Amino acid sequence: MRNITLKHLRLIDSAARLGSFAAAAEANHVTPPAVTMQMRQLEEEIGLPLFDRDGRGLTPTAAGQELLLAARKVEAALAECREALVSLKSLDAGRVTVGVVSTAKYFAPRMLAAFARKHPKVELQLVVGNRRDIVAQFETGLFDVCVMGRPPEGIAIESDRIGAHPHVVVAPPDHPLARKRRLTPQALAGETFLVREPGSGTRTLMESFFTKAGLAPSIGMEIGSNETIKQAVMAGLGLAFISAHTIAAELADGRLKVLDVEGLPLERAWFVVRLESRRLLPAAQALRAFLAKEGGTFLPAVPKKR
Repeated sequence: MRNITLKHLRLIDSAARLGSFAAAAEANHVTPPAVTMQMRQLEEEIGLPLFDRDGRGLTPTAAGQELLLAARKVEAALAECREALVSLKSLDAGRVTVGVVSTAKYFAPRMLAAFARKHPKVELQLVVGNRRDIVAQFETGLFDVCVMGRPPEGIAIESDRIGAHPHVVVAPPDHPLARKRRLTPQALAGETFLVREPGSGTRTLMESFFTKAGLAPSIGMEIGSNETIKQAVMAGLGLAFISAHTIAAELADGRLKVLDVEGLPLERAWFVVRLESRRLLPAAQALRAFLAKEGGTFLPAVPKKR
């Protein structure tokens, strides 16, 4: 069976439908001797006759019926594949896999929902994880695009800016520093900080901020999620250097307070990123363009300094 080709299967189907090798040859633009030779080779390959011949023409044997069934399944699969490929050329079909670093989960679903309303037939798959995991999966080509705050280095990528990404220091509202204005970074020297894992974008930015200020912050806990960090700050376990886009709800209801620290908010940016080597299909290209053009409108509002 290894040597059976699509050409063989199409000849069998034509011969069964049209009743003769001559008609099958004409339908497939080959000579009758060529069809006879192909059928003989195929019968030798499987060790069984494919057709019975009588006055009415060709009738498939049991073996011929099995190959005929296979031929029609193959043609149906190819037709389905052709339809799928045509749909992938459209902006209104296809599947897009999006990687999102965990800090962006506070707004990324709103962006994707807005895109989905414009393109309801596009299937979106959202994968959320810490930066290390998302970057590792991104580098293997798992995602069409990624939303992150710091594009990975050392690999060929294309990135488009979505919008500003401010970072602040937060405290519980009853913390002594919460009532003070124009704090210097040195005013934070005696405070305990609750931090993300090493290598995370927020942790890297925090370390850069304190290094420039000549400080080494006291680390109380390393915590792998922003949600847990916020709960720990509200419980009075320490302060946190955190993305302002993760705390909108807690600021609105007074459970957290942004400290008025000189040099903060420290602004970076959000990006939509893709591998240069990954060719995007139309749906993924449309999502990338949408995030670059309109994604910034979905970023949470950040309170202004008073």
